[in-house]
Amino acid sequence: MQSGLDIAIAGAGPAGLAAALFLRRAGNRVTLFERFDKPSPVGSGLILQPTGLSVLGELGLLGRILALGSRIDRLYGADAATGRTVLDVRYDALRGGHFGLAVHRAALFSVLHEAVLREGIAIETGVELDGLEAGERTTLLCHEGRRLGPFDLVVDASGARSKLRRHAIRPCEPVPLAYGAFWASLDWRGEGFHAHALTQRYDRASVMIGVLPIGRPAPQASPMAAFFWSLKPDDAESVRAAGLDAWKARVAGLWPDCRAYLDQIRSFDQLTLARYGHHTLAVPAGRRLAVIGDAAHSTSPQLGQGANMALLDAAALAHALATTADIEAALARYVRSRRLHVRAFQALSHAFTPFYQSDSMVLPFIRDRLVATAAKIFPAPQVLAAMVAGTVVDPFGPIGLTEADWRSIPSCVGGPSGQ
Repeated sequence: MQSGLDIAIAGAGPAGLAAALFLRRAGNRVTLFERFDKPSPVGSGLILQPTGLSVLGELGLLGRILALGSRIDRLYGADAATGRTVLDVRYDALRGGHFGLAVHRAALFSVLHEAVLREGIAIETGVELDGLEAGERTTLLCHEGRRLGPFDLVVDASGARSKLRRHAIRPCEPVPLAYGAFWASLDWRGEGFHAHALTQRYDRASVMIGVLPIGRPAPQASPMAAFFWSLKPDDAESVRAAGLDAWKARVAGLWPDCRAYLDQIRSFDQLTLARYGHHTLAVPAGRRLAVIGDAAHSTSPQLGQGANMALLDAAALAHALATTADIEAALARYVRSRRLHVRAFQALSHAFTPFYQSDSMVLPFIRDRLVATAAKIFPAPQVLAAMVAGTVVDPFGPIGLTEADWRSIPSCVGGPSGQ
């Protein structure tokens, strides 16, 4: 078991904050470096799956996040023109009372950030990291020429645009995906929408509209929803040029119930354009370097695994350091413990994305007529639920984590109505 290490963590997102908590509690000296002047969340909403919730439970933060989020029991999607069901995944297909928890990114950030501050973990902001020099110990190199360290270990949690992952054993960069999305966080409007479901409408695979109840960003805030519209990032300027009214008319024409959300959007400035890429580091480690979260693997959000995989990475790294005698052996164990789960879900996400976001005419036809039908036949409902829950490949055993006991969690928790 290792403790007393000097550890630098690049990035104060969910991966970095969770890693800081695990590693500090193991008796290490931890410093977080954030490139922004103030640590803050980026994006709208996400679904914490049983995997991510189990990690938060291990950190003692499950109750706090459950109080802010919205319980999700179902992922439902229909064809905009015909109303035909083309996606229907229910967590109750799995035994044990599983569910997802949709949260505002600000809620997840605040729960983790406040815990980091309570632990007295140092956070240095406005630090732009360009690289590192690894020897017996590791020095971080800053954009302005400043050198930080030395450290016994550097954890790269700096996201998909990481500059440090090039020091991994076999580095690679994300390949941009054709489709991204406009996202907005809006006030929850329940009429026509299920309070415990992600609801989506599709126009072939070129348009996907979604509404996700995400609870509250803070305890006293009003319930909110994440609203998204898929499009090619290259087309964003032409959509803006055509005008907000034209875009709203197109969305409402496909899904009239969305007017309650469209009426809240008064400017394109309220919409954040998300771009996605796909990459998986074959070895998310280098000399005295561990790469976690989106810096190690990124993909489209179709299976909703991004934040959950990041939290699992943080737990896996901490477990590896706690159960090995030296840093290099710990890094090797970390890599092994996450390899199968990461590769399986990266492959699944890569395979499923074209059925929901692509220019293909054939794939949505197959999706609507064959996949949706087959998904009702045993064991497909259980497999689909396990894919969404993040458990189709065991993520817990290899990293020494125990899945939360969902049966002990009240079924009423986390509704956007506050019930």
